[in-house]
Amino acid sequence: MLNLSKNRVEKVISQDKLYSLRALKTPNAGKTLARILAGFGVLAFIIFFLPWQQNVRGAGKVTAFNPANRPQTIESVIAGQIQNWYVREGEFVDKGDTIVTIREVKEKYFDPQLLQRLREQLSAKESSLQSKESKASALRRQIAALRASLSNKLEQSKAKLEAEKVRFQNAENQFQRNKKLYEAGNIPLTKFQDYEYKFQGAQADYLNAQIELDRVQAEYMDKISKAESELSATQADLYDTEGAIAKMRNELANMKIRNERYQILAPQAGFVVRTIQAGLGETVKEGDPICTIMPDVSDLAVELNIKAMDVPLVEKGRHVRIQFDGWPALQFSGWPSVSVGTFGGTVKVIDYVSSKPGEFRLLVIPDDKDEEWPKQLRVGSGIKAWVMLNDVPIWYEIWRQLNGFPPSLYEEPLDEVIEKKEKKEKSNEDDEA
Repeated sequence: MLNLSKNRVEKVISQDKLYSLRALKTPNAGKTLARILAGFGVLAFIIFFLPWQQNVRGAGKVTAFNPANRPQTIESVIAGQIQNWYVREGEFVDKGDTIVTIREVKEKYFDPQLLQRLREQLSAKESSLQSKESKASALRRQIAALRASLSNKLEQSKAKLEAEKVRFQNAENQFQRNKKLYEAGNIPLTKFQDYEYKFQGAQADYLNAQIELDRVQAEYMDKISKAESELSATQADLYDTEGAIAKMRNELANMKIRNERYQILAPQAGFVVRTIQAGLGETVKEGDPICTIMPDVSDLAVELNIKAMDVPLVEKGRHVRIQFDGWPALQFSGWPSVSVGTFGGTVKVIDYVSSKPGEFRLLVIPDDKDEEWPKQLRVGSGIKAWVMLNDVPIWYEIWRQLNGFPPSLYEEPLDEVIEKKEKKEKSNEDDEA
């Protein structure tokens, strides 16, 4: 009986406990929190599969695409002393405007009439050259006349020699015939001696004609040699004068150019940013900077530095989102369509050598299809930029970022230069085959 009553008591107690548990209710706040967490979980799961546009981040500055439009330092070509300034910092100058005037500091160029004196010296040298040319021409004519006279004299002497030769031969024949007659006793001695005298006279005249021919030739050759020697000396002097004239013309041209360098002019239109030399009377050397000019830029671009690891993934024509310093922006790098305050650009140049250790430079120009860049941009302003790549799921991008992997692409981008080079090599291989 005791056991039975004990069991009933325990049964009644357990029923009371179950009723108490059934009477308890789960708090509404807990249910709400669980639903919110579950919703966030489902949303995060969905977000993980949303598309995310990969990008390569970098920083840089505003510049000009054309090197001629970038800030340039104006230098002094010659040494001098600053005489007068014609501009102030911040002023706009047109091409050819005078920035500063300098005066001479070298003794060689102190003479204010130096150009005129150089012209006078050059004129005197040119007159001397003309006189020497006239002398050379006269000597050439003299030599030609001597040669002609020699030819005539030689002809005369040769004709005389031939005549004397015939006379001598006739006299010799008469002498030999009369000698035989004399030896035979057919003619007297006096007559034979007469023929002998004529023979000897003809022989002497023949020899004199030969000597005269040699004398005429030697005399005229001596005159011609002296004239040719004088002509050679005149020509040598003539060449020296021509060299001196060329040197003086060079010096005169250099002096004219030097005179033009006393006024340092603006090479192109722009703003005077900074005057490096100050004050009047300050001496500058060749190549010393005078001031800096910022040209009136119309072709703004962006210098963007990216990591060397990301360079193989960037190609010309890639779209870039740019945030300029001083322009408030809200940038969602993976969703550029919802970004605010950024501007579009296009990759135009990719350097083939690193600009900084581990970094390569890109030149980005404005995107014609996007919003126009601000007019207030100044060269040298800082920027942040994102080079847009391909779309991937968000979970992949998070996994990539956690592992420090570079963005992946479905195709390896090729530069136009590399493509042309590969096509050319392939074409050469086909031709060889």
